[in-house]
Amino acid sequence: MTNQVLEYFQSNIGKHAAEMSPSPLGRWLNGKLIAVEEGSLTVEFIVREEMTNPGKILHGGITASMLDDVMGMTVFSLGRESFYSTINLTIDYLLPAKVGDIIYVKSKVIRPGKTVINMECEARNSEHKIIAKCTSNLVVTGIKM
Repeated sequence: MTNQVLEYFQSNIGKHAAEMSPSPLGRWLNGKLIAVEEGSLTVEFIVREEMTNPGKILHGGITASMLDDVMGMTVFSLGRESFYSTINLTIDYLLPAKVGDIIYVKSKVIRPGKTVINMECEARNSEHKIIAKCTSNLVVTGIKM
């Protein structure tokens, strides 16, 4: 059986979220889809000034949003009929990022259960150093896609 959602993502590699995302937050973050494979996506983000905290580094909440949004996209790419929602998100913040930095966020499905999907995700800078990593579980909802 063909996964049309996965094919859709694959056909949009190189595009920014502002051009294709159904998520208002995703469009604001405006990541560029870099790589797509079953159970994993990689998205490139550029740190903008409005994404920073008073210390002029990437705000932890924005980092969390990047990680969570990419994991949500990944679950969506599995082609499931129902919407899955995050039920927990555990993040380790390891290095700062500043305005202009390029961040690569890569997700990985660990266990694609029918009710709960377990995932990992990490954000790396252009030097391939991990700036943040997380684990998360997403639960199926009654919302049909």
